[in-house]
Amino acid sequence: MQIGEVCSREVVYCDRGASVVEVAKLMRNHHVGDLIVAESRDGTLVPVGVVTDRDLVVKVLAEAVSAEVLTAGDLMTRHLVTVDESDSVYEAIRRMRDEGIRRLPVLGANGALVGVLSADDVTELLAEELGTLARIAPRQSVLEKKALPPLKE
Repeated sequence: MQIGEVCSREVVYCDRGASVVEVAKLMRNHHVGDLIVAESRDGTLVPVGVVTDRDLVVKVLAEAVSAEVLTAGDLMTRHLVTVDESDSVYEAIRRMRDEGIRRLPVLGANGALVGVLSADDVTELLAEELGTLARIAPRQSVLEKKALPPLKE
């Protein structure tokens, strides 16, 4: 299955200059734990970083830094890991594992931001697939009973 079939297409994003307070409000208002930091390049929205709720805690609150002096650009990841919407879900799982990250910006064919894939999205998909597998044995039994009449004793 391709990432484009699983990822969230409703991306909450901000630009590098967004204040930490703006970032926190966007997360709260959209009920998300991360924001994609993006910029427009020739009319295309391109991701340049990610800010997570953990970044807010570890880099602002724990350090007792004034929220007024930092921006999304100060907090965002410097090493951005992305996936293409045509990549497989298993490729995304491998990248998440190798990089130790839970969220991946998803890019379209032209490099534009088209979605976000989270570990929760992948977990939900895998849970559905496991549920489907779990229903095979009972279904097989029902079909067998219909296809094979009882033997005479």
